[in-house]
Parts: sequence; structure tokens; C-alpha cells
Amino acid sequence: MANQEILLQIKDLSKSFKVGSRKLGVPAQQLHALSHVDLEVYRGETLGIIGESGCGKSTLGRCIVGLHTPTSGELMFEGSPLSFSGPQGKGLRRKIQMIFQDPYSSLDPRKTCGKIVEEPMVIHKTVEDRAQREERVRELMGVVGLDAQHVHRFPHEFSGGQRQRINIARALSLSPDLLVCDEPVSALDVSIQAQVLNLFGKLQKEFGLTYVFISHDLSVIRHISDRIAIMYLGQVVELCGAEGIYDSPLHPYTQALLSAIPPASPFEKKKAIELSGDIPSPIGDQVGCPLASRCPHCTDRCRRECPQLTEQTDGHQVACFLYDKERAR
Repeated sequence: MANQEILLQIKDLSKSFKVGSRKLGVPAQQLHALSHVDLEVYRGETLGIIGESGCGKSTLGRCIVGLHTPTSGELMFEGSPLSFSGPQGKGLRRKIQMIFQDPYSSLDPRKTCGKIVEEPMVIHKTVEDRAQREERVRELMGVVGLDAQHVHRFPHEFSGGQRQRINIARALSLSPDLLVCDEPVSALDVSIQAQVLNLFGKLQKEFGLTYVFISHDLSVIRHISDRIAIMYLGQVVELCGAEGIYDSPLHPYTQALLSAIPPASPFEKKKAIELSGDIPSPIGDQVGCPLASRCPHCTDRCRRECPQLTEQTDGHQVACFLYDKERAR
């Protein structure tokens, strides 16, 4: 990966939300959704982000596309600071698009399929001529596997998989470089999931797209990703190539997560790793490793300090003191 072009760089990114209200008698506190996230996304790859609900993966996606403003840290896109304000902001929005989880609520029910796909071209004035826009809409519908004759249908007239294809066509209408996909197949039937995932693969090859693919489904993320980042309580705890994560997980949380995958054969003996204890609250001051209260390998150092991502083998990074080289000596 060292020789690949870095499209998106995330440096020490944190995002907190204010919770509570003195007017309601609840002291105002900070909920830490993201804590010091460092990631690089290479042009043409699919970086999978996986973790349980509430780990901050969707917040990370929304920070990338500008729906959330980071509390601290920096985002770099093509070597320049990523900012959606000012005159350059509109150009960046054309280059970075998002596909949301719910294929119905992310579509305007009052607009036809054709108008939905056409709208970004009108807003960004990428295609001025109306006839050319209509031709482009029909072309995009064919690209995502929809009948071009259905441009006058409304969202409620399509199935869930077809609606998500409309969302994909809308995102492609601006010819973006980066697509942030926030659980784009989780609301679909399993049979339809495979079709949409295959479509993502086809579009990536055809248009040279880069994906940040967010999911909680271990099989989906393995199928589509080149590299995978494991998140827990707002932090990236492990980062590796897709097969490396599944073949040799290093972090105790990753090991427990993957042990929950059912065995391929009923004759295969597999024991799930259980993490005892409750998940710590993301509200208030955070001290030590986020997994410390549940980890079977926890030490006093884990309760005092937060481990940083360090590279163990080529491209395999983990945030755990078990692999601290100084400790090993």
C-alpha cells in the first residue's frame, strides 16, 4: 500500500456531542463518538469499517462528507484540507458522495425517479442542457440495472433493492471519486444484498471509484473490502488487509467479534469468546483502553493509558499493549 496514492487522509479525528440540559436538571456532558481516529484511504480501494452499533462508524462517514463537523483533527482530500465551506466546497461535494442505509427515507417521495437522479446535476450545474440531462439519467439507470422507461415512476413504486439502485445512480450523476456507503445493503433481503454488492464491484472497476464501506455484517465486509478497520467505542483498534483480519486477528475485541461467526460445517467445533462486563459509557472523560473493563488480558497499564495503533507486520496495525515492543523486551 505504500506506493498507492492516498485519496483521503484522516488525522487525529475526534467528534463529541453535547448531551444533557441544565434546564431539564441533567448536567451537560460530552458524548465521545469518535476519539483520535487515524486512517488513510487509497485511490481505487474499498476500505471496510466494521463495528457494533454505537461504535462511531456512521459518525465517521458523516464527518467525511461534511454532515458533521469534527470537534478536532483534520481531514485531507487529494493532499489538501477537506473543507466544504467557501468556493471550493461545492467542488468537493461533487467529488465525495454518500449512499445512506435506508433506501426509502433517503429519496424524496414527491419526485419521480428521473428527477431524483437529475437533481444533483441541476444543483451543481454539471449538465446545463435539459435534453442532455435526461439522456444522462437514462444512461445512469441502465448502468445500475434499472429500466430507463421507469424514469417517471415514484419511489414507492420500486422495491427496496431498486430504490437503493436509484440512490447509487443519484450519487454517480456527479462522477465522484469517493463514495461513502453507510450500511447500504443492511435493509435489503439477503438475495438482493448479493446483487447490490456485485453492482458495487462492477461500478468500481468501470469508473475507478474509491469506497469507504460501513457495515456491521462480517460476511458483507469481507466480500467487498480490500482493507478492514475494526472500530470499538469511537476508536480504530485494528487495521489490516481483509483476509489478514479473518486469518490472524490480533486485538482481543477482533478475536471475540470473529469468534461469533457460525462455523461453516455443523461438524466443526468452534467456541465463541465472550467478553464479560458491560460496555463502558462514551459519555464523560475517557481514561485508558476502551476495552479494559471487558478484556481478559487487562493490566493496570491498560486502565491508565490508551494504546495507539502500531504496525506489527506489513500493513497489519493494532492498538493493544499485548503487542507493545517495549513490553516484549
